[in-house]
Amino acid sequence: MIVVTTPTGQIGRQLLDLLLDADAAVRVIVRDPARLPARVRENAEIVQGSHSDKDVLTKALTGADSVFWLVPPDRTAPSIEDHFDEFTRPFCEAITETGVARVVAVSSLGRGVAKNAGHISVSLAMDEAIEATGVHYRSLELPGFMDNMLWNIPSIKAAGMFTSTVTPDRKQPAVATRDIAAVAARLLLDASWDGRQGVPTVGPEDLSAEDMARIMSEVLERPVRFQQISPEEHKAALMRYGSSEASADGINAMMTAVDQDGIYHAQPRTSESRTPTTFRQWCEDVLKPAFAE
Repeated sequence: MIVVTTPTGQIGRQLLDLLLDADAAVRVIVRDPARLPARVRENAEIVQGSHSDKDVLTKALTGADSVFWLVPPDRTAPSIEDHFDEFTRPFCEAITETGVARVVAVSSLGRGVAKNAGHISVSLAMDEAIEATGVHYRSLELPGFMDNMLWNIPSIKAAGMFTSTVTPDRKQPAVATRDIAAVAARLLLDASWDGRQGVPTVGPEDLSAEDMARIMSEVLERPVRFQQISPEEHKAALMRYGSSEASADGINAMMTAVDQDGIYHAQPRTSESRTPTTFRQWCEDVLKPAFAE
């Protein structure tokens, strides 16, 4: 039995399709079962509730072999550390009590390198807490998601641009959520691995914000440009759209660390860590249809 958290999220919903395609026994934790696709409601066990709830976690993990773990983002959280602890602490208790064998979790690149890196630092602290339970663990060490570009569709439509604090020509890796789901599915369907280690999972190329703007211009067949803004401008914009000050500060700290400290380049890309989807292919398959809606 494989337990999947965040089954309606970007990664979780794609992961479920892969697991069901493989005829795996699946159990999901979900607040609102009505949000699940009919296929999932018909073929998976459903435990209703939040995966920050110890009782819900214990019910879901009992009799399970593996868990896909992801702490859902909450941009309104007054403390990003407390938000991660609210989910991770009861999860670690449930792991110990139920004896689940394996956990595959969404985390970040930067282990051993990241310092004061906002959301990256709390993700890495989560890894340490789960590993301390003794469970067999694979941490998906990820760069930024290509799919986050979807949040910029309104500004691209309105002004032909997207903004960030990153250096315009600094190249970084990015990964498509469908590739993350594929790596997670492979690990969850394999009962042979043990121990605890990170699994770097990056796209096939490094691109700058200017590179991405050029590719989007070509795919969308309209001019798209990148504009660098200050951390103060970015924080103000995040808070205008509902982020708490702590969340906005955490995002800025993460972006500054990635941009200046080389967190995403601490490990070289290998044939094992390279995922197949290029940014251009992602734009063709995901961004362009979403932009046309």
